[in-house]
Amino acid sequence: MHLHIESIGAGPNLVMLHGWAMHSGIWDGVRERLAQHFRLHLVDLPGHGFSPACEPGTLERVVEMISDTLPGSCMVCGWSLGGQVAVELALREPVRVKKLALISTTPCFVKRKDWQWGMDRATLQLFMRNLKRDYATTLSRFLTLQVSGSADATAVLSQLRESFFRRDQPDEAGLQTGLQILLTSDLRGKLRNITQPTILLHGENDVITGPGAARWMSQQLQNSRLVMLPHCGHAPFLSYPDQFVASMVRIEV
Repeated sequence: MHLHIESIGAGPNLVMLHGWAMHSGIWDGVRERLAQHFRLHLVDLPGHGFSPACEPGTLERVVEMISDTLPGSCMVCGWSLGGQVAVELALREPVRVKKLALISTTPCFVKRKDWQWGMDRATLQLFMRNLKRDYATTLSRFLTLQVSGSADATAVLSQLRESFFRRDQPDEAGLQTGLQILLTSDLRGKLRNITQPTILLHGENDVITGPGAARWMSQQLQNSRLVMLPHCGHAPFLSYPDQFVASMVRIEV
């Protein structure tokens, strides 16, 4: 099975990993500007966009598949679920992955006894059940949740919807796999092993991956810089495209 990857531009390699339920077209608003500085590799995660779902549908398998396609030297940018994949890639490929950009990323998506910056497990499990019962409505609500807290919520939601419907709807099995990864993954104990320069971009009003998670991550990562964006929800590259591009270009921490 092969992942769909589109490569454009010239310069150092930059691998872009989108979030749950989306596809690589979500980067369309910034891709041309990024391509002036980088050789972009725009990946569709398994079960999303033009990439078929994978078996087994584990984070380890997803990371293995992307690892098989990585350039010899690259920077990896991951958004939300893609950020968790990026963290594991950096750990698996410390020589090839030179730098990291983690956008709206949390090391642990659900609340635990020792982790307050997550979603209630029961809420995520209900979301998984609703996805089976009413696929379209559940995804529509998720898109709306992503822009919650954004000063430009209407405009960002319009961009999200336009990007989402530009390709066929994601594979339901792939969506459930992604949610299962979010339900079970806990990367907190691994962050101190990451030595690559890392930038974290996070919206201060993000209701999906709360800003407290980003602040905690910035304290754990050895070589990181946190950029907290005001009046911003879960999609900072849509709300702050200029600052996003500038941050990618100036990744040196």
